[in-house]
Amino acid sequence: MRDWLFISDLHLDPERPEIIHLFERFVDKIAIHADRLYILGDFLEYWLGDDDQAAGLDAAFKSLKKLSDSGTDVFFMAGNRDFLVGESLARKCGFKIIDEPYIETIHGQATLLMHGDTLCTDDVAYQSFRAVIRNKKWQDEVLSKSLEERQQLAQSMRTQSKQANTEKTEYIMDVNQDTVIASMQQYSVNLLIHGHTHRKAIHHFEINDQTATRIVLGDWHEHGCYLRVNEKSEPELFSFK
Repeated sequence: MRDWLFISDLHLDPERPEIIHLFERFVDKIAIHADRLYILGDFLEYWLGDDDQAAGLDAAFKSLKKLSDSGTDVFFMAGNRDFLVGESLARKCGFKIIDEPYIETIHGQATLLMHGDTLCTDDVAYQSFRAVIRNKKWQDEVLSKSLEERQQLAQSMRTQSKQANTEKTEYIMDVNQDTVIASMQQYSVNLLIHGHTHRKAIHHFEINDQTATRIVLGDWHEHGCYLRVNEKSEPELFSFK
């Protein structure tokens, strides 16, 4: 079996064309050789609905379609920025949408895949906000608005989010370890892969006297970040530029 790759938190935005180019290079040089690519949320900085032409993102979408057409299976999980991605965009890009939480068997080991924001339970205000934006009725109401209205809403939400985060401690915006353990116990797994916090790391700890591992994917800023998993070696995080 070839490599399985995992990425998250690219926050692709036409205002950051260098990250779009970085993703294109990642596809051409690395992902094209993999069996699977999992995108665990916040692939896009924001998404207003599949009726948005999003011309500035077309190169990224074409890269994904090229990757899928080459034989690499691509899976997409929504994050807190791109939760309005739908089946139309999935067909355009050639990926399969998977729901969170998602259990994947990786080389015989049950693995919990998440975006990761639901693990940050100390951030009570954010969890309340998330409950609203992930409600289907709220999403349907938003999608019924004009594209211009949605653009204004997205800008307002981004501004409010940045302001709120400046007032929070780093501790509050990180995962809660008790929640991590409870989630892994709920799904009977000893391996968890997630993004969201931008704190690239591999954490080892114990659950019921058994070794457990939590792998945190990094964000894409000056460098890209991806996790490689294969049968011949331990999971490893890489930077890419």
